[in-house]
Amino acid sequence: MDKKIRYYALENAVKFKGTANAGAVIGKVLADNPKLKKDIKALSKKIQEIVKEVNSMHLTKQVEEFSKIKPKKQKKEKVMEKKKELPPLEKAVPGKVVTRIPPEPSKYNHIGHALSFLINYQYAKKYKGKCIVRFEDTNPEKSAQEYVDAMLDDFKNYLEIKPDKILYVSDELPLLYEMAEKLIKKKKAYVCICDREMISKQRESGDMCLCVQKNDVKTNLQKWKRMLDGKYEEGQAILRLSGDMKSKNYVMRDPVIFRINKTKHYRQKNKYCVWPLYDFENSVLDSLHGITHILRSSEFGSMRIELQNYIKDLLGLKKQVIIQYGRFNIKGATTKGREIRELIKKGKVSGWDDPSLVTLKALRRRGILKETFYELIYEVGLSANTAKNIDWSLISSINRSLLDDKVNRYFFIEDPVKIKIKGAPNLKPELKLHPDHPKRGKRKFKTDENFYISKTDYKNLKGLVRLMDCLNFTVKGKTYQFHSTEHEDYKKSGNMIIHWLPVTKDLVKIEVRMPDNKIKKGYGEPLLKKLKVGDIIQFTRFGFCKLDKKEKNKLLFWFTNK
Repeated sequence: MDKKIRYYALENAVKFKGTANAGAVIGKVLADNPKLKKDIKALSKKIQEIVKEVNSMHLTKQVEEFSKIKPKKQKKEKVMEKKKELPPLEKAVPGKVVTRIPPEPSKYNHIGHALSFLINYQYAKKYKGKCIVRFEDTNPEKSAQEYVDAMLDDFKNYLEIKPDKILYVSDELPLLYEMAEKLIKKKKAYVCICDREMISKQRESGDMCLCVQKNDVKTNLQKWKRMLDGKYEEGQAILRLSGDMKSKNYVMRDPVIFRINKTKHYRQKNKYCVWPLYDFENSVLDSLHGITHILRSSEFGSMRIELQNYIKDLLGLKKQVIIQYGRFNIKGATTKGREIRELIKKGKVSGWDDPSLVTLKALRRRGILKETFYELIYEVGLSANTAKNIDWSLISSINRSLLDDKVNRYFFIEDPVKIKIKGAPNLKPELKLHPDHPKRGKRKFKTDENFYISKTDYKNLKGLVRLMDCLNFTVKGKTYQFHSTEHEDYKKSGNMIIHWLPVTKDLVKIEVRMPDNKIKKGYGEPLLKKLKVGDIIQFTRFGFCKLDKKEKNKLLFWFTNK
C-alpha cells in the first residue's frame, strides 16, 4: 500500500511541478480500493506522511524516481470498465418495482437525505419501475411551503430526480380518517382521554387503558367525530391502536395513531385539526400507493416494522419488502433541523446555506456536483444497521475527481505581497487554461520587474525560485535577482515553484468564503472577469471555488474543496 501511495504522490507532484496534493492521492487510492474507506482516518494519515516526504524532494528527484517506477507504456487494449451497480433488490420484478421518497418538509435536506433519496430513485430506474415523492406534511407546526419548494428545487435542479408522481399526505386525510374508522368498528382503535402521565404509566406497567373498558364501538365513533369536529382541545383526546400492552416490543403497547393539532397548516389551512402519526400514515399509504419496496435508514427501527405490518394486517393491506440500511452520518457536521434552527437564531450560521453546513442548499452553492452523491451511494454501500460515518475527505476526493478535468485554472494571490525582481525582462507568458486540454485556450500576461506573490510564499522564499511558467529568480536576503526563463535551469537546483501575478491595474479583487466562514482576500488575474455567476474554477495551489457573486471590480467566491 505504501508503494501505491508513493506512486500516486510522485505522479501528482510531477504533474503539478513539485507539489503533490494529498486529497488527489486519497481519491486515486480509494478509486483502486474502495474498501479502504472503512479506515479513512488511518489512510489519510499515512497519505499525509508520504505526501509530505515527496514534497520535500526537489522536482528533479521526483521526476527521476517516478520515471523508475512508472510502468512502461503498453499497447492500448480495450478494457471494459466494471460498471458500478447497486446490489440486487430482493423480490424485484423488472417493470413492477415501485419505491418512494418520503421527505418531511420541516427543514432543508442534507447529504444523508440525498443519499437516501437517490438509493430509492436509482433502484426504481435499475428495474425500470416507478419512484413516487410523497411529502409527509402531517406536522402542521413544522411543515412549510418554504421547505416543500426547497426540496422540489433539490430534486429538479440539483439531484435531477424525476419522480413519476408527487403526492402530499395532507391531501390524503379523508382516506386516512376512513381507515381509522374501520379500525374503530373492528374494536382495534379507541379514543383515549387520559393525560400523558397516565398513558406513560400504563404503557410502562402493561396495564390496559381504562378508556378501552369504558368505551364501546358506538362511544368511540362519537368521540372520534368530536375529535374531527374540533370539539376537543389539543391534548384532550387521541386515537390509539389496540395493540398488545404486554408486548416486549414497546411500540406495540397501544400506540397513538392520531392526535389533535389546531395549528394552521401551510397547505390545508384550517380544514383539519386531527393528524395521523408516522406509523399509521406510512402503513396505509405505502400499500394504497402500490409501493413494492421500502428502502430506508435503520434509524426508523426494526421494532416499527412489527407495528406497521400489524396495521396492514388489520386493514387487509398488502405488505412491502422492507430493506433498512445504516444511517448516513457526516463526521463533524450538524444535520439535525432543530440544532441548525438554533444556530441560525443565535447568529452562529448565516442560514440554511451557510458554508459550514452540509445541507444540499449549502453544498450546491459551494459547488459540490450532483454526480458526487451518485458516486457516494456506490461507495458507502447498504449494509444493514451499521451507521455510515462519511468523512468529508471522501466527499471532497470524489468531487475533486469529477471537477479536475472539467474546470479551468486561474491564479489567485492570497494576501498579496509586492516584490521586485531586478533585471527581469519584459515577457508575455501564456499559461494554459487547463494543463491537459490545450484547445481550451490560454491566459495571456505582460510582465516587468514587479510581481505579486502570496504572503505565505513570501515568508518561505530562498535559493532559486520559479514563477510558474514564467521565469526563475534567486533570493539573497530581501534582494531578488532575475536568473533565467527556462524550466530546465530551475530543475538543476531549484527550491520552490510558486504562482504569481504581474503588478497591473486590471487585476481583480477576490474574496473567497471558506467552510468556516472566514474570508480569504487577494488579487485574481483579469480573465476572471469573464466568468459567470455559478462557474466553478480551480485557483492554482489553493483549491476549487465557485463564483457566487460579481460586484464592481470584485468577485466573491465560495470555496468548494481542495
